[in-house]
Amino acid sequence: MNVIEQRGGAVDEQIDLPAIGTRKRYYALMQVIRNRVTVRKFDAEFVVPEDHYNLILDAARHAPSGANVQPWHYIVIREQEVKQKITDYFVAEQRFRAKAKMKFPTPDYRGLATAPGFIVVCSDMRWVEAFPVFRGRTAEASDLDRMYRENAERILLQSVAASTMSAHLAAAALGYCVWWVTAIGQEKAQSAMRPILGIPEEISVLDIFLFGPPAQDPYKRWKKSVSDIANHDRFDPEHFLTMDQIDDWISTRRHKVMFRDSSRID
Repeated sequence: MNVIEQRGGAVDEQIDLPAIGTRKRYYALMQVIRNRVTVRKFDAEFVVPEDHYNLILDAARHAPSGANVQPWHYIVIREQEVKQKITDYFVAEQRFRAKAKMKFPTPDYRGLATAPGFIVVCSDMRWVEAFPVFRGRTAEASDLDRMYRENAERILLQSVAASTMSAHLAAAALGYCVWWVTAIGQEKAQSAMRPILGIPEEISVLDIFLFGPPAQDPYKRWKKSVSDIANHDRFDPEHFLTMDQIDDWISTRRHKVMFRDSSRID
């Protein structure tokens, strides 16, 4: 084992890495990654052991973040009444999309209420001040400030996403199926969630992480191959899609890859 100690006083943590090129841990990790599968209805009778929440959130806190600010907050929801209130909002959103003819294959959000594990993921967007931004208020600085602040928001969102993904993988490693609920960014959703959860105005709800045993057998969704996503030294022109091609994919394939078993993708 290649053990690297953090120095500069007391050793808080030890970095325990295998020898470069050994694959035992890689294969164990890939087994978890491949089996992190989404379901949208859970066994509602299951009770998540308290230590499972702790194990999952321990994984979440070890994620990388810009400037190491760790800008995430996790709210564990155990009360069924609270789960139902959140579910009711999403079901109303589902009905709105149908009525508005949005033409988006919206999931059946009634499944939120069935999730034994229910965690709301939040962040304080004021942490963008910890990233590279211009604090000057002169006219000359305004355009640069705007550009850097847009990037700072991306850094924050990437940080929280990394933490959320760590939580998902920990849940999968414990045997759970998961659901990453992302349709919560609009101000209407924020206004609905804050009073339910007692969240201050400065805190934003970024996603909801659900987990538990599935109500029916889970299945693997289609994934692109490595060759579909890999570019070497520069972007491969073969990977570029025109807007017409993207529109065609949305109209002919999106609904299949969102909900179908990977073996049933034409």
